[in-house]
Amino acid sequence: MPPIDTGRIEAAVAEILAAIGEDAQRPGLLTTPQRVAEAYAEFFAGVGVDPVPLLRDELATQDAPEQKGQIVLLRDIALRSICEHHLLPFTGVAHVAYLPAERLVGLGSIARTVETLASRPQLQERLGEDIVAAIDAALAPLGALVVIDARHGCVGARGPRQAESTTVTVAASGALADPVRRAEVMALIGGGTA
Repeated sequence: MPPIDTGRIEAAVAEILAAIGEDAQRPGLLTTPQRVAEAYAEFFAGVGVDPVPLLRDELATQDAPEQKGQIVLLRDIALRSICEHHLLPFTGVAHVAYLPAERLVGLGSIARTVETLASRPQLQERLGEDIVAAIDAALAPLGALVVIDARHGCVGARGPRQAESTTVTVAASGALADPVRRAEVMALIGGGTA
């Protein structure tokens, strides 16, 4: 993936400012195109990045056989993404669980995977599915589950203007697609204990 073309972004932002009747050369807006380009370089840093290698620091469960089939859950992973429909942000948390089969992975790798997949034009529904797919591809677990709870700029700042509403999506595979096992993980996400 070539690096983000910040010059094109700057030119496009200047054009947007002109299109809404603003003067991109006035003091308050003079550096806005550059700032937006820098922000977009960060927001979209995950475009073209394969998340599977981020999960390759796995450990064999033979080193920890008691972990095989036990739920691993990382709760409250902060995320920020950009809705591909309006290019407005959505922010929230992801809860990621998996049932190890032969491999475990460092918890930081899960957070990096969420961040990478969120750093591209995205839909919340697809983001959960993408995270599950990356975990399945890298670890071949017995099951994976991702719950995302996010607040959307396109819902809060425009249209219906429901600033306090959140959207919850669930994506699952394998044994964690089973309603009983899914309920067990949902109870843990909610703060309960097994």
